[in-house]
Amino acid sequence: MTDVNPGDRTVEELEEDVQTVEDPGALDDMLSAEANDKDRTTAKEVIQARIDELEDETEGGEATEDTETEGEYEETAEDVEDPDEAEETEKSDSEAEETDEDEAEEDDGLTQPTADKKHVRALENGVYRDMWVYCETQGGELLDVSKEMLGKARELMDGYEDEYGGDERVVAVLVGDDMRDLAEECITLGADVAVYHDDERLERFRHKPYTEIVADMARTEAEWKEYDKPRYFLFPATNNGRDLSAQVQGELDSGLASDCSGLTITNELISNPVKTGTPGEKVDFERILHMKRPDFSGFEYSTILCIDNPDREFHPQGCSVIPGSFDAMDPDPERVGEVVSHDIDTPDEWYRVEVSDWDTLDTGVDLTGREVIVAIGRGIGDDPTEGIELALDLVDAFDDADLGLSRGVVTASYSVDGHVEQYVSEERQIGETGQIVQPPLYIAAGISGAIQHKVGMDESETIVSINTDTDADIRDFSDYFIEGDLFDVLPRLTEAVKAGELGAVVAEDDD
Repeated sequence: MTDVNPGDRTVEELEEDVQTVEDPGALDDMLSAEANDKDRTTAKEVIQARIDELEDETEGGEATEDTETEGEYEETAEDVEDPDEAEETEKSDSEAEETDEDEAEEDDGLTQPTADKKHVRALENGVYRDMWVYCETQGGELLDVSKEMLGKARELMDGYEDEYGGDERVVAVLVGDDMRDLAEECITLGADVAVYHDDERLERFRHKPYTEIVADMARTEAEWKEYDKPRYFLFPATNNGRDLSAQVQGELDSGLASDCSGLTITNELISNPVKTGTPGEKVDFERILHMKRPDFSGFEYSTILCIDNPDREFHPQGCSVIPGSFDAMDPDPERVGEVVSHDIDTPDEWYRVEVSDWDTLDTGVDLTGREVIVAIGRGIGDDPTEGIELALDLVDAFDDADLGLSRGVVTASYSVDGHVEQYVSEERQIGETGQIVQPPLYIAAGISGAIQHKVGMDESETIVSINTDTDADIRDFSDYFIEGDLFDVLPRLTEAVKAGELGAVVAEDDD
């Protein structure tokens, strides 16, 4: 049985019905129908349990066959305990047909469904090409992360051509005021095409128009773009980039992997029946963008795949990229590419919020160019003020050093004395949601080594960690591990630096 309308069933009846369904795609449809109709938690759990059961059977290599075949279960009004449910069950065929016709009228057949879409279907014979990169700007310049993403995109698409052939390109996307010169700069940094939209009202990021403009670029036919949507789309994991990426991918009926630090393109053999459509079948999905990001535990990496379900296509495969994750390529003024001006009517209602005044923030703390970073974590918890003071003493002992913080310190709301309060600020945070640093020397004191922190500093040339816990994760990626309390070790390191004997002290304490 596959033509099951969950809304016509009690939960008990639905539990029996789903056991006759072997098609994960049909179960997925049922789950969507329930969510958009009665939205009963227990009913959704019943359907999801059957989906999980089919997945487990497939992964175990033995897809069991249900003894109850389609049509053997016949529901009658007497089977329904709830009178209201019985009344719904006794609908005539003509009423059901009318309902289907009403639903058909609601579906206007648009390839871009409305915000209340129930189920996204694939574009018929949809064509997807190219890797798009949203290049964020500030003060008339490209952000470093924009250059880094262009360099990575160039690397990926060069490899793509070697593996799959074809002439797929890197497309830079820019929105703002006076973008022409920056578009041409994007060509020198690896783009084959640079598409820009100019409007003096867009000098600063504005949520609604930026979203509509970028989505229009991606899905509207143009002379230079003979396909329906991009195959891949990269965004910066900045405040504005995170905002825009979620909105644009939603407009394009696709998913998003956020805060990624590793990207590869390769094939993937998948057996999940929700993805393949058939339990026990393995399908080789091609040209899949593997997007690596720290998982929610904070101590492992996860690889996110934006894979099409049967009869549905989620394109572009998109992600936001943590600044500092990749290297920008050296500008090549001889590179040749196409620069395209984009035009679309932008109604006044997109600009309902008028920015009449603003302040320019101070430059803040930039840790990226320092020779030495002394970073402190929750290990300062016994005496936060003293812990910061000791770290600052060590910073002062070096010629070119600065203080960094783990996210744990930033979010802990420690009570510290006023003279060190200025150092407990988010702008000093190192990690996935902070700064990415790679100094010649990184000293981590009282930091456990969560993945979110690791991605912000594990490219440092030499990492020295101090921790009382010999099983701390940071030990695995440290060059030197000092077992001890930072309140005891930091003063000794400070004395050693001043005396020019740091190496000797580290060697003595390293186990």
